[in-house]
Amino acid sequence: MNGVTIGQAAAFVGVTVKTVRHYHKLGVVKEPERDSSGYRRYGSAELLRLVQARTLAAAGVPLAEIGSLLDADPALFAAALADVERQFTERIEELIARRDTLHRLADGDRALLPDRAVALLERMSGLGFPAEEVAAAREGWVLARALVPESFDDYLTHIEHALEDTRFVALIKRATEAATWEPDDPRIAELATAMADHLLANPAHLKIVTGLQARTDAATRYKLIALHGEEQGSAAARGVALVETKLRAAGIHIPRPDTH
Repeated sequence: MNGVTIGQAAAFVGVTVKTVRHYHKLGVVKEPERDSSGYRRYGSAELLRLVQARTLAAAGVPLAEIGSLLDADPALFAAALADVERQFTERIEELIARRDTLHRLADGDRALLPDRAVALLERMSGLGFPAEEVAAAREGWVLARALVPESFDDYLTHIEHALEDTRFVALIKRATEAATWEPDDPRIAELATAMADHLLANPAHLKIVTGLQARTDAATRYKLIALHGEEQGSAAARGVALVETKLRAAGIHIPRPDTH
């Protein structure tokens, strides 16, 4: 009797009979002819092919590609393996990126914002900004990064510089306090004037307002960011509108809802 049965072949190679039959179905390993007794016998050639197929499959090579790989000449085989290795490298890099994202998710802010932005949020907390203001800034920055990605790094630079100015920090804290006022409180107009005057006197700080103007759908994107979390008609919304009006009167381009 020459050769072994399919069960023995599977056991020798370290796979299941089902796997051997699957290799046959895909054409990876040719099914041997039946002997005089009606049994298919696997000889050394078939066993070698099974071992090669199992090894490539275990390495992650798609089964659909194994047959052509085993049939290729040495040069083509080497080139094909190099291509498979390249694909693996890309998949590894993608998986590492996904793993890093999971780590960032576990770290809260770092899932949606770069480390630089997270550091700024921590700095705002250290400067005494209320937790709700820091949270609003976080959400606004996530939107800004998504809607105007090409300007986001510069925007963070403007924020970094502005936080070094104690007068600007005081104005922002005052604006945070103003969010609790009634919309018709006369102090809102006074604060808006003070904020507009400061921005006009400090062009670098003004870029915090003008820097997030996208090339397309400018008004829509600007409003989504500028008024994030603010209810229409609220004190905060009225304050933003007054500041924008004063800046426009000074010749500063601020997108309007009906323009681009």
